[in-house]
Amino acid sequence: MSTISSLEALKAKRQEILDKAAAKKDKVRINVSLATCSIAAGGKAAMEAMKDEIAKNNVPNVEFMQSGCMTYCYAEPTVEITLPGKDPVVFGHVNEAKARELVTAYVMKGEPVDGIIPVNYERVVL
Repeated sequence: MSTISSLEALKAKRQEILDKAAAKKDKVRINVSLATCSIAAGGKAAMEAMKDEIAKNNVPNVEFMQSGCMTYCYAEPTVEITLPGKDPVVFGHVNEAKARELVTAYVMKGEPVDGIIPVNYERVVL
């Protein structure tokens, strides 16, 4: 990690961070929980199914992320999807079939899909 040693360097770093945030604003973000409980419940297979469905349908501007525990162990595998300009939505019990449905119905068309978990946190994205 570089050291910021001047006001100009600080301003340049700030602008770099703002530019990265602006570039992500129009992307669909798909965050799959891949903690131990999610992996054991099939989280990796769900993530691969979503990536496959995104590629098969040529859906642009999708960014995949993976995180640790989202504290919804009872509903694993869990997936958080953030559509541009919308609040994040968390889905539980996402198997391969549900993962494909999330892409074709929610990501591509914005249609509601069963399995939403009420969010009890606020994500800060830069």
